[in-house]
Amino acid sequence: MTLLKSYSKVDESSDEGWFARRRAMRRRVCAISLSCVVLVVVVVSAVVGTHLSKSGKSDGNDGNRDQPQGVASIKAACGLTLYPDSCYRSLAPLLNSSRGEIVQPEVLFKASLAVAIGEITKAAKYFGENGGLKGVFGGNQSEVAAAVENCRELLDLATDHLNLSVLSDKLTSSDAVEDILTWLSAAGTYQETCIDGFANTSLRLNVLQYLKDSNEFTSNSLAIIKQVSNAAKSLNLRRKLLTATDGTDMPHWLSFKDRKLLQSSKSYPIKYDVVVAKDGTGQYKTIGAALKAVPDKSKKRFTIFVKKGVYYENVRVEKAKWNVMMIGDGMDKTVVSGSLNVVDGTPTFSTATFAAFGQGFVARDMGFRNTAGPIKHQAVALMSNSDRSVFYRCRFDAFQDTLYAHANRQFYRECDIYGTVDFIFGNSAVIFQNCSILPRMPMNGQQNTITAQGKIDPNQNTGISIQNCKIYPLGNLGSVRTFLGRPWKNYSTTIVMNTMIESLIDPKGWLPWTGTSAPDTIFYAEYQNYGPGSSTKYRVKWKGLRSITWSQASKFTVDSFIYGSQWIKDAGVAYKPGL
Repeated sequence: MTLLKSYSKVDESSDEGWFARRRAMRRRVCAISLSCVVLVVVVVSAVVGTHLSKSGKSDGNDGNRDQPQGVASIKAACGLTLYPDSCYRSLAPLLNSSRGEIVQPEVLFKASLAVAIGEITKAAKYFGENGGLKGVFGGNQSEVAAAVENCRELLDLATDHLNLSVLSDKLTSSDAVEDILTWLSAAGTYQETCIDGFANTSLRLNVLQYLKDSNEFTSNSLAIIKQVSNAAKSLNLRRKLLTATDGTDMPHWLSFKDRKLLQSSKSYPIKYDVVVAKDGTGQYKTIGAALKAVPDKSKKRFTIFVKKGVYYENVRVEKAKWNVMMIGDGMDKTVVSGSLNVVDGTPTFSTATFAAFGQGFVARDMGFRNTAGPIKHQAVALMSNSDRSVFYRCRFDAFQDTLYAHANRQFYRECDIYGTVDFIFGNSAVIFQNCSILPRMPMNGQQNTITAQGKIDPNQNTGISIQNCKIYPLGNLGSVRTFLGRPWKNYSTTIVMNTMIESLIDPKGWLPWTGTSAPDTIFYAEYQNYGPGSSTKYRVKWKGLRSITWSQASKFTVDSFIYGSQWIKDAGVAYKPGL
């Protein structure tokens, strides 16, 4: 069975027409951006007006029908959050400067962000060397000590993402709004992962309390920017820059140099920044050493060629290492291998053989594996926190928790993914396209679950989208039951569409996380799949398992779900923009 497709080269001159179209579209966006803000204010005012007319009063503290516009605008915005009381409490100081006028959405959002950053900074101190958790656990409690260390890193990442949102000062740009939605979704995910690290310890309630306000304020900011996003979408501001028109499935906006790199059939003629080779024929013998040569926060693509061989190392692309492209000799020839696992004392977050944090990471023709085996439970082969990360013709090989698509926007094309329990999991906005997904033999007594999606907030723009893939077993699974997934969190979101599913999938399709059902708030869907395992006749009868239309399925495609032409332009990977 062949899963690869050949793509013709794209002429460099084909970029010129796209730049002209892009300039025209930018002018259009600028011309109507002010209308977007006005619309948001109008919507907010309408919500308030409706609420007041129904209640017959404006404020629970007085009997007046008329309410200052400043109060009304804040209450309207907060009424759309999950935590309206904490939202209003945090934004009430704005009334002193608004003089009773409507508070603009940008002002509300920036104020909400400032409060969230203040709270997460304060909460992070509890995990510091002299923080509130000092002395709570002894030095021999390695599990807790490791969880505390992970929280330090996770809260640092959350702070970074909140600060990125502050720096984005154009809420009328649909690109900027989508970026902020992603970063705030990630900030919430990082805090949740910190809490999860204490799940089996006596300190979980302490940690929940420490992070209560920062979690709520982050969620409030997310809800407010989501309303701005919805207003932008209602004006059809989404630019259709991800559509190929040259007959090659290659987007016009891709850099010619990066397209040439990613589509090159021969690696050696390409000029790389550095070469890694175990045999000493490159500048470095290890991938970790080569990454130290990458300049921090570089906007220029830095390309590392890794010659064939098995590299026994745990690799981290640190958060300051931006725009790294790593190319191997093939997914079965260039392999990064490790064996860290939970049973031996490493938290799931830290078990990854390869972890990408720096934004814009791209990998091609490489294999990532964790050899701990099923008896060691959670053991991650690859974890990506890299926003706008792309994996092309890569292999991910492990058992439980193989691929941790933790946070931010991610895209996987023509990859092979092997595993057993929850082996594609996390809370990123991720699309798997034209991939092979291969459940394998688990430990005795275990059942296979392909996905475990971790969406914790309805306003997060996250979920797992599996499109045009193939799901089939690695070998004979015998009587092992295999499911498409199970809902890890209350808003778990997963869709499988246009995918070939072999008979290994249990007729029920999906497995509860606990008990016999799933929260009504999840969003699970199967759309136009085929093969003997695709029948939905005997699927579980959950409210959250939806029958969806073409229009709803389209929301989980590249054009809509991981929207943002700027992040993918450096990838150079052919893809399908829609259904």
